[in-house]
Amino acid sequence: MSEKGFTMGGVHHVAYRCKDAKVTADWYLEMLGMPFDVAFAEDHVPSTGAYDPYMHIFLNAGNNNILAFFELPEQPEMGRDQNTPEWVQHIAFRVPSMDDLLAAKKHLVAKGVDVLGPTNHGIFKSIYFFDPNGHRLELACDTGTPEQLTELRRVAPDMLEEWSQTKRAPQHAAWLHEAARAEHDDNGENA
Repeated sequence: MSEKGFTMGGVHHVAYRCKDAKVTADWYLEMLGMPFDVAFAEDHVPSTGAYDPYMHIFLNAGNNNILAFFELPEQPEMGRDQNTPEWVQHIAFRVPSMDDLLAAKKHLVAKGVDVLGPTNHGIFKSIYFFDPNGHRLELACDTGTPEQLTELRRVAPDMLEEWSQTKRAPQHAAWLHEAARAEHDDNGENA
């Protein structure tokens, strides 16, 4: 138990809105192999008591990680934050190897999904695409060394402090993207 009197045990689930719960569950199973596990459907919101019929579905992303969605048929059509670029808000899933990342891209492209990447982030590589609800998804494969991760953790507090004062990109970890830019220049990958 922490000094605060409680212990965090990880993320239970994250929830997003969907346009159609069945279409969403089917898409995540077909595209990403995430099985549909549990659903709740009620006319009143348990936490507030408000009338707002919903279907709440839970998808298994593996390793006790759950991605959930709400279909809200009586609410206005869902949109997105028009003041935030669509690349910012996304859901990232880990894949164990570059072979898995490339196989996922091949599978998604064969199913007609537009996929960007792999993108080299220095300590991981990613592909990006959208689900049928317009949520941006990322599949990421860790590629960093323990030494790189140790150094990034060491400079993180200084980077955050500098950013908070200047709102300019600190150069504490510029080395990270130099390799990614060099790879991009060598073979045309997105960096």
